[in-house]
Amino acid sequence: MGTELTVELPNVKLPAAAKRKYQNLPTVVLAGRPNVGKSTLFNRLLRKRRAITDPTPGVTRDPVEADCIINEKPVRLIDTGGFKLAESESIDKLVVEKTIAAIKKADLVILILEAGEITSEDEEFIALLRPYRDKLIAAVNKTEGGRRQSDAWNVLSFGFDKVFMISAEHGDNVGELEQEIINRLDFSNVEETQEQTPVRITLLGKPNTGKSTLSNRLTSTSASIVSKIPGTTRDTVEGSFSWKSQNFVILDTAGIRRKAKVTENIEYYSVNRAIKTINESDIVVLMIDAEEGLTDQDKKIAALAHDKGRGIVMALNKWDVLTAEDDEKSNSLRAPAGNKSAMPQEKKILKTITDRIHFQFGQMEYAPIIPISAKNGTGVDKLLNTIIKMHRQLNLRIGTARLNQALEKWLLESPPPSGPKTRFKIKYAVQKSANPVHIILFASRLRAVNETYISYLRNKIRKELGFSLIPILVEVKDSSGKRAD
Repeated sequence: MGTELTVELPNVKLPAAAKRKYQNLPTVVLAGRPNVGKSTLFNRLLRKRRAITDPTPGVTRDPVEADCIINEKPVRLIDTGGFKLAESESIDKLVVEKTIAAIKKADLVILILEAGEITSEDEEFIALLRPYRDKLIAAVNKTEGGRRQSDAWNVLSFGFDKVFMISAEHGDNVGELEQEIINRLDFSNVEETQEQTPVRITLLGKPNTGKSTLSNRLTSTSASIVSKIPGTTRDTVEGSFSWKSQNFVILDTAGIRRKAKVTENIEYYSVNRAIKTINESDIVVLMIDAEEGLTDQDKKIAALAHDKGRGIVMALNKWDVLTAEDDEKSNSLRAPAGNKSAMPQEKKILKTITDRIHFQFGQMEYAPIIPISAKNGTGVDKLLNTIIKMHRQLNLRIGTARLNQALEKWLLESPPPSGPKTRFKIKYAVQKSANPVHIILFASRLRAVNETYISYLRNKIRKELGFSLIPILVEVKDSSGKRAD
């Protein structure tokens, strides 16, 4: 499936092309050993902070992809993990495999080296890239102000016809590199597209709950590294897929742990980036380890999504493992043969977990709870069907006349308090926005308006006007537009 581009670059005057949508974009991969400045150059070319940068070598693991405009031309840019001499079965080996896979499919590869001594890893990587010489550009980074350029020319001894001396951090000579990128690419297959706006899904949760496994299954790729080592994913990995004629963008994020356990700068930035994806998404899929159950950290993540008005699905992952273990332990609890009224054991487990989650989440009974196995695909169809329904509800708009007819009925069914100090009137309502759904109620005597009655109206709006699966933001104002205290 061709990539699609809708780029908005902050604080930069954009060419008209930057606001269009494209497909079949040429792909440019940034490659090199750790800490040579690949992510810094990626962010500079993209004109925003997308990849995490840190002095610690090996921060980037999964390839990070984004669409951008270079000299008024649309390009797909990929930042890869650093090439390291790695032992088998290590994270570094998995990172290198992802990097090589990205290089093979790239239209152009920017090999980034650091000014100074060429290391054994540089030499081995250059040797590994010999089959791809026809699509290779060599760039020596960290040469700001001409620093160490005399040493950098030694790179020519490896057979490169041309070498670019750049500073990814300060921008020295990056313009020349950008022009070379455009000169070397073929844009003949690039097309403008009018494809539908995709549903944007963010996968959030604690480390090792199966986010990357689910992302890879949905996108039919191995873009995210899957490992038993918690915290493997650091950058947000973006992928896309289609299902039932609906396009999706999925954001696989770093696992979120309690602040007290976040000790490294890298993990701090990873977690912050993961939380920020809530603002970029329509729906949050909260991945919960079915064996471990809901944790305090899960509740905090869900509360963040709820407050932003995002759709929330709680995916109980590793459901196959949980039910298999329970089968072994609880065969005696299965429904007796011929007793059709007895509840199957799996349904009992799900009901018990659902009741527990609803007890812990008093405000979020609307959020669907779906058992899945990201590994073998069980429940994934139901998850996607639910996401599509939620997306429709998020984008639903209720006419003002219909909303106020319903409001009048609800006020008659259960009038507001009528005491001398508690009396107030709800005069009318409007829907301010969709996705998130934001309703404004206009009332008299704002100080008397109580949350209990607003909750009653919120539940009525959700159940009777078609918002049963999503959170609703309800704001109360008086006739002059002031908010309730």
